Amino acid sequence: MSQGQTAPVLINGAWRPSSGRKQFCSSNPATLQPLQPAYPVSNWSDCDQALDAAADAAEKLRTVSRDRLGEFLEMLAGLIESHSRELVQLAHLETALPIAPRLADVELPRTTGQLRQAAAAARSGSWALPTIDSKANIRSCYMGFGPVAVFGPNNFPFAFGSVSGNDFAAAIATGNPVIGKANTSHPGTTRKLADLAFQAIERCGLPAATVQLLYRLEHEDGLRMVSDSRLAAAAYTGSRSAGLKLKSAADAAGKPIYLELSSVNPVVVLPGALEERCDAVADEFFSSVLMGTGQFCTNPGLVIALAGQSTQRFIQAVTDKFKQAASGTLLSTGVQSSLTAAIDTLNRAGAEILCGGQSVQGRCSVGNTLMRVTGQRFLDQPEAFQTEAFGNAALVVVADGVPQAELVLKALEGNLTGCIYSALSGADDEAYCCLAPALTQRVGRLLNDKMPTGVAVSSAMQHGGPYPATGHPGFTAVGIPASLLRFSKLTCFDNVRPDRLPDLLQDKNPTGKTWRLIDLNWTTADL
Repeated sequence: MSQGQTAPVLINGAWRPSSGRKQFCSSNPATLQPLQPAYPVSNWSDCDQALDAAADAAEKLRTVSRDRLGEFLEMLAGLIESHSRELVQLAHLETALPIAPRLADVELPRTTGQLRQAAAAARSGSWALPTIDSKANIRSCYMGFGPVAVFGPNNFPFAFGSVSGNDFAAAIATGNPVIGKANTSHPGTTRKLADLAFQAIERCGLPAATVQLLYRLEHEDGLRMVSDSRLAAAAYTGSRSAGLKLKSAADAAGKPIYLELSSVNPVVVLPGALEERCDAVADEFFSSVLMGTGQFCTNPGLVIALAGQSTQRFIQAVTDKFKQAASGTLLSTGVQSSLTAAIDTLNRAGAEILCGGQSVQGRCSVGNTLMRVTGQRFLDQPEAFQTEAFGNAALVVVADGVPQAELVLKALEGNLTGCIYSALSGADDEAYCCLAPALTQRVGRLLNDKMPTGVAVSSAMQHGGPYPATGHPGFTAVGIPASLLRFSKLTCFDNVRPDRLPDLLQDKNPTGKTWRLIDLNWTTADL
């Protein structure tokens, strides 16, 4: 594409000019230089055409076999791997995330692994929880139910991307077409991924609008899209302010929207753990907070510790490490502005800045920031002190004892994760028993003696949590097969003739391996 041209959108199997008149450019966070080409801001005409095409594709996908869906997901994984060098270079240019190990060795393999897991789930059909009551002749299973809009985040261009990530894979595996809305931080990377997805669509013979791509929407059009009657559901990962506006619009129309919003991911560090291994805990916390310049949804942004000499040693050790480490590059000027604003909010509320807090000139960067506040001050303004500082920053709350620490935990909003570090000797067990129940109620994933940054692609993973970390505490964005249920509806077939039933609910097991609940017993056998 030549200089000055605007990138096309992908609608109904064709790369074509957008109907929108506005455009934007991404920029290199490491140099602050704008990148070419420009990308369009779609108007409602683009959205309307994409929704029409997606609705048509959804009808056609109902007759597509599970094997063909699996074939598509596996083919896309292979195409991503064969174009890995180009994808990694593009993502690095647009996000400044390190090529190695982050993009090439961690995120890209994670992405292809997710796609292959989704393919296996699609083929198996066990995710649909086929259930048969033979005596009453009532049968049910989960089924795909229509177009899904996926709004991707800025911090994971591959693994959470709108046309490659976990939400995308789950929606496709359940038989739904996807309208991807690229994140404006990495539109070129997303465009390349969409091109690979469309290549896979053509090779597998899927409907042309199985995957479509828009880059940016006017705010009112985004609200209109998630509430449109042609859309079955939406998934959004990003800021709380934008996510809650989308949720309000979707809720008003009765449309499910699965959100992943802000989370401070509290880490409780008990005295016995610090007496045993203060340096090791400080190292783990330092590494976790600064990994990826702190731009993880599971970044441990809030530490709760008990007043005492061991806590003072811990805070000093972390402060020294923060000061000595070079500050990383943030994903965009928007992330930089939000981080400095959050630090200012915490500081004005009464948090003491121990290090950092200022922007670094010449690139998107803020000095590694550690703050401290007393437990009582936190309890006086719990909302202000839970402001998410997305990036390389953290707040330490020093409680005067276990009872106050419990009050701090009870004042927390919902979070994705929560962790407790305690003495291996058992010296902290009494405190753990007091604090763990309060923390467990406020998080989706409870950890012991382990920082929360990593989110394993495991069938047992819960990457979700109580509001406002997500929009619904009963679902996960990571972990197959559970994540697939978000984009399906439970359908019951009551006294329906055998030849009219979905194959998963017929007497004969269609794969010989699908797990089905038949008369309250899980089995792979025929009825």
